[in-house]
Amino acid sequence: MDDNRDLLSALRLDRTLAPPAKVALWVGLAAGLLLVVLAYAAWAVFRVDTLQVRTAIATRIASNASVLDASGYVTARRMATVSSKITGKVREVMIEEGQLIKAGQVMATLDPIDADALRRLANSQLSVSQSQQGSVRAQLKLAEADVVRYQELAARKFVSTAQMEQVVAQRDALRAQLDTAQRNVQVASDQLRIADYGVDNTVIRAPFSGVVIAKSAQPGEIVSPLSAGGGFTRTGIGTLVDMDSLEIEVDVNEAYIGRVLPKMPVAAVLNAYPEWKIPAEVIAIIPSADRSKATVKVRIALTGKNRRIVPEMGVKVSFLEAAKSAGVEQNEGVRAPAAAIGLRDGKPVAFVVGAEQKVERRALTLGRTMGEDRQVLAGLSAGEAIVLSPPPTLADGGQIQVVAADKGNP
Repeated sequence: MDDNRDLLSALRLDRTLAPPAKVALWVGLAAGLLLVVLAYAAWAVFRVDTLQVRTAIATRIASNASVLDASGYVTARRMATVSSKITGKVREVMIEEGQLIKAGQVMATLDPIDADALRRLANSQLSVSQSQQGSVRAQLKLAEADVVRYQELAARKFVSTAQMEQVVAQRDALRAQLDTAQRNVQVASDQLRIADYGVDNTVIRAPFSGVVIAKSAQPGEIVSPLSAGGGFTRTGIGTLVDMDSLEIEVDVNEAYIGRVLPKMPVAAVLNAYPEWKIPAEVIAIIPSADRSKATVKVRIALTGKNRRIVPEMGVKVSFLEAAKSAGVEQNEGVRAPAAAIGLRDGKPVAFVVGAEQKVERRALTLGRTMGEDRQVLAGLSAGEAIVLSPPPTLADGGQIQVVAADKGNP
């Protein structure tokens, strides 16, 4: 019995040790929480904000730099909607969009029934007039022989003077009839020629060489040189463009039109092919302004022809300075987007991306405006990456993350 009591006493918990163990546990938890709070506070105090930005590249300005940028469209100097001279029903259309057409090539034909009938009528009238002319000519020949014979008889006093005069009058009348018949033959010939024109008008030919950009009519439709209304009468067979007559038309703000001169070199860039610079030059400055837009139209010739250039394409042009003389070096600086230039303390600055994605603030000396860009005479070098639209919080040495680089910067 005593042994069992000893065993039960050994199994009892010693509650005198519990309070110190609980205290140690709570102290450990509090210390861990304090360390987490201190770590978060240290991170919040000493952390470095990383801004996400876009960048562009500063580029060198060529010796014949742009003095003015503008935008416009490619236009065709020779473009025509080819129609017929007469109203008629289309019999056949021989063109398709994109087809190359030579000058004089048949584009379509009209139903020639009416024109052929008029030509046959004019031909018949000419035959009748020619027959009448032959009859009068034969009668005149006989009358002239009678006059000769009567003159011999009158000399011998075998005929009276009245008879002689009657024969002469008859001859003169026939001469007048022959002149009339000859004129009738000429009129009939002219009518036949006009009828031939009517037949020829049923054949529609290309007025010049070019490319078909639109097919407007189909066989069976009625075409007319004038609109008949109602939408049932076509006014053309197709639209033809002379691709050799393509040029550029741009609207230049009248405040800057003084910078543009005839024969001025131009660099043109199509919106469809931004990497392709097309050489061009100013043809003429139209001597009239658009009062609603305050612009002046300028015509520009494309010195390089290419089948990729088509009418109505959007294009950006840069009017260039004349090339500098050989051996003359001038500091043209670099070209940078205006969006990359900010103000700090009222002075223009830019932020250049350096090593480890940190920026360096540069003070700038600006030159002229070049469209959406600015000329930077000092503070930047060609090839340096600069931050676009720098936020006000960005400072010298700030950490950034480049999310996109603007490759379209000239």
